[in-house]
Amino acid sequence: MRLLGLFFLFTAGAAFAGEYAVLASGSRLHVEGHEIDGARVRLYNNGGYTEIASAEVRAFEAEEYVAPPPQAALPVAVTPPALSLRQLADAAADKYSLPRRLVHSVIKAESGFQPQAVSAKGAIGLMQLMPSTAKDLGANPRDPAQNVDAGTRYLRNLLDRYHGGLWHALAAYNAGPGAVDKHNGVPPYRETINYVQRISAEYSK
Repeated sequence: MRLLGLFFLFTAGAAFAGEYAVLASGSRLHVEGHEIDGARVRLYNNGGYTEIASAEVRAFEAEEYVAPPPQAALPVAVTPPALSLRQLADAAADKYSLPRRLVHSVIKAESGFQPQAVSAKGAIGLMQLMPSTAKDLGANPRDPAQNVDAGTRYLRNLLDRYHGGLWHALAAYNAGPGAVDKHNGVPPYRETINYVQRISAEYSK
């Protein structure tokens, strides 16, 4: 019994998975396993065993699983909502010091605010950037944010080039600066004339 007492003291604070030996005295002893050999029982723990009389063990009970305490839920990262197309236009207008209504009017005339629009000539996106123009501006014309930013920057550059002349800048946006410089103003192209008048009317509302 001295061995049993030492074994009980040694395993009282153990946290091994296994079972409980219910002794005749009513005590419960935590063990990793047991083996019955006639009138003797071996109780295994920590790589060794203690042998006691079978009559001293009333029963064996499976160790009950105790679930670990629940961890505090991690905060869920909230992704900011994507800007709407009109918000992109407003942000670009503010960035390049242009009236928001002007940028909205150009986008409406160019694509009707359709980011996937592609013209017969190959112009792409909301502000209908030609691939070569987008490349010069370092932008991906198929990305709405980059398209609007680059198109607004291009319009700003044209206004600076023509000293704030809106009709010249709009004509250059539509037909190219070369055509405007050649004709010293809005070129006599029906498409360009209608384009300039349409945006001017929309912007003036």
